[in-house]
Amino acid sequence: MRRHGHHAVAVDLPAHGTRAGDRFTWDGALAAIDEAVWACAEPPLLVGLSLGGYISLAYAARNEGKLAGVLLAGCSTEIRGKPVGAYRFVAHRLRRVLSDGGGSWDIVTDVLGAMKGYSSLTDLRRINVPVWLVNGRRDPLRLNERRLAGIRPGTRLNVVPRAGHDVNSHAPAAFNRIVLGALRELGLPTGRLAHLPAPRLAVGPLPSPVGS
Repeated sequence: MRRHGHHAVAVDLPAHGTRAGDRFTWDGALAAIDEAVWACAEPPLLVGLSLGGYISLAYAARNEGKLAGVLLAGCSTEIRGKPVGAYRFVAHRLRRVLSDGGGSWDIVTDVLGAMKGYSSLTDLRRINVPVWLVNGRRDPLRLNERRLAGIRPGTRLNVVPRAGHDVNSHAPAAFNRIVLGALRELGLPTGRLAHLPAPRLAVGPLPSPVGS
């Protein structure tokens, strides 16, 4: 992104990276994005992967006028219902039996608890900015991609060959081309990018460079 003149900043969600000591909450995750977006000189393109994608979608649906667009990767499956509840139950049991207190399973149970009942289909209907969906062809979380793409006219669906869930890592050149294409389509000048990898978030433009 920097080689093309765009500036991206990574922002850690609660319970991740520099905020590993914080408990994950839905409101805390939305606040982390909002803090970064407010630091932007103009509405940015917000990009989210996996958990970051679901949170980005929720933020976009609740903050009309703050974003130029949103690019959602690895999050094209409706996560509500019995499968999520079952996974949460297993994670909770593992947390209880592990002698070290649960480790990353504490984060899993917190995330699943916070997302219980969340509907990406509902939020996508509420968005009034351009939307890009990006998935690796081998990603198991692309079950509802066509349904999501059909909900909102103009939504762009991109499926990247030979890539899995972490599409930005499995096919970085292809992923970057999609992001750069979105920036060009939005007409954002250089220095105006927002990017959310999982479990980190990145947002721009910023009035001055900010390290990730």
